[in-house]
Amino acid sequence: MVNLANRNAALRLDALARDEEGFLLDAQLWTSELIPQLADESDLELTPEREEVIHWIRDYYEQNDSVPEARTLLAHLRGHWGAERATRRYLYRLFPRGYGQQACKIAGMRKPRKLMLDV
Repeated sequence: MVNLANRNAALRLDALARDEEGFLLDAQLWTSELIPQLADESDLELTPEREEVIHWIRDYYEQNDSVPEARTLLAHLRGHWGAERATRRYLYRLFPRGYGQQACKIAGMRKPRKLMLDV
């Protein structure tokens, strides 16, 4: 059930073409207003850290026209969060089903061909 704050995003999300796992088929149609609904679908509470990662993925995609690998994200986070939090273990705490399955999906990416983004 969608709460009222997410109603417009939910309606827009329902109108977008998605694959069988809920990944957008066209990443260009994503807007940040979809974040709460996509996170809700993934049973993921939005925190400032999670949102920072999601926005960074999106910014990277828009600048490079590709989905960043987890190691690229971790290298970026080392400079912002420090080495103790910029680890795969910490990334899995933020996104328990995996970077590719949750973070990239919420950021509006198409499903990665290989989920090598998670290793």
